[in-house]
Parts: sequence; C-alpha cells; structure tokens
Amino acid sequence: MASVPGPGTGGRRNPYAVRVTNPEAEQVDQAASQRLAKAVRAAEQALIEFEIAVETFRVEVDNFSRLHHQRLGPMYARLDELDALIAEAVAANSGDREDIERAWEARALVMPMPGIEELFEGMLGQDGVRPVEDPNPPRRVRPGKEAQRLYRELARKAHPDLAQDEAEKERRSVFIARVNEAYADADEDRLRELGAEWEAGPVLEEELPTEAEVLYARLEWLAERKEALSVIATDLDGSAIGQMMKLSPDDPDGLLNEIAEQLLEQVGAREARLAELVRPAEG
Repeated sequence: MASVPGPGTGGRRNPYAVRVTNPEAEQVDQAASQRLAKAVRAAEQALIEFEIAVETFRVEVDNFSRLHHQRLGPMYARLDELDALIAEAVAANSGDREDIERAWEARALVMPMPGIEELFEGMLGQDGVRPVEDPNPPRRVRPGKEAQRLYRELARKAHPDLAQDEAEKERRSVFIARVNEAYADADEDRLRELGAEWEAGPVLEEELPTEAEVLYARLEWLAERKEALSVIATDLDGSAIGQMMKLSPDDPDGLLNEIAEQLLEQVGAREARLAELVRPAEG
C-alpha cells in the first residue's frame, strides 16, 4: 500500500493523494508468511523430539554410570587387590627378581593403606566385595514404559522452546527441570502430579509471530540449538558408558547383571588362586 505525493508537495504526504493497493502482492506475502510460520512450527516440534531423545539417553547413561560404579566398582577394586596379593604371593614363593618387580607394579596400581585387610574385615559382603554407598541410587538404568510416556507428554507440552518471551521460557525451564528429575527417578506418581499441575496452569498463547524477520531468526536459533544437542548426543554416544550400553541396547539393566556375574566369577577364581599360593606357606 503506497501514498502518491501530489504536485508541489516537495515529497511530503498529500492528504488528498490516492492510496494504491496491490491485493495480489498482499496475498503472496501472506501465503509466504504462512509457509514460513509452518516451517518454524515443524522445526520446533522436530527440535523438541530430538531434545527428548537426547535427554532420555542422557538419563540412561547417567543411571548406568552410577549403577556401574555402585555395583561393579567394588568388584574391579577387589580384582586389582587380588591381583596384587597373588603377585606378591608368587614373588614370595619364587624369590625371582622379575616376580618381585611384577608384584611391586601390581601393588603400585592398588596403593593400599597399611593393614588394608584389617580395614576391610567386617565391611565386605558375602561375595567378598565392599559395597559403595549412593544416597540416591537410581532404581534402574531405563525408566519404565509408563514413566517414559508421561515424560514425553509433559516435555511436548511444557518445553521451554515453545515460549515466546523470556518470562514464560523461565517458567517452563523451571518446570521441565522438575519433570526431568522425576523421570530420572522413574517416579510415575510425581510425573502425574506434575501433569495435573501443568494442566491447571495459565493458558499460553501458541500463535507464532507473523513477521518474516522474527520467523527467520527463530529458524536460525532452532538450527543452532539442534547443532548444540547433536554435540551432546555425540559425546554421550562416544563415551565409555555409551559404548558399553551398545552391547545390550534393549536391556542395559540385564547387561549390568551379566557383567556383575562375570566379575564375581573372576573374583572367585582369583581368591581360589590366592588360597592355593598362601596355603603351603601357612602349612
């Protein structure tokens, strides 16, 4: 829509000038704006789904790591200690210089305090492994199906990336942090309570801006956010725990049990070997 200056106005707006409109151009602009808005909405939903996937994987990696440390860490420590004791027993029996050096090397890896066996007495479990205390251990690596469903529904509804202003984004961020914590604990009741809390909250406007520059800026931000998430996902996938979880992606809890059984067998075998080495000396 344009104003045509009249003669003698020196370029100033003439109140009597005829205003010319181009309905076809306006329709084209409106159609382009609608397509851009649709593209932004699609990009938002794609980003949210990707962020949900990254967060659920992060929870699983974190839970696996904590359970691995709690359940298997003592077994690895016990194996190292048994290796040192076996090497020392072999060196004591043979008196060979190479055996003595190997014993020193094995002991250096463990670096126990004096009287380590006395310190362990009464603190080892029946399997000879000292437990590690975790004040808030996860129930399992992967939360149940219902917890996953509740989490995904809440994340899709209340995700901060849907906010159109900083105040609303902050409110959603605080809420989603509580949702993530409940999901990490596999607390279905708390997730349901959070769902009811969200539904009872203020009704939020879902309309997106129509200005092209704002929409383009939004698309750029979404692309940058996805790139940042991709880096996080790659780091998680390439981590030692992530690589270990690939051995059994469908049952990570079963993988922990399998590794624990293998380690217990190794502990038993080393304890038997140590008993054979020290028995003659005791006799």
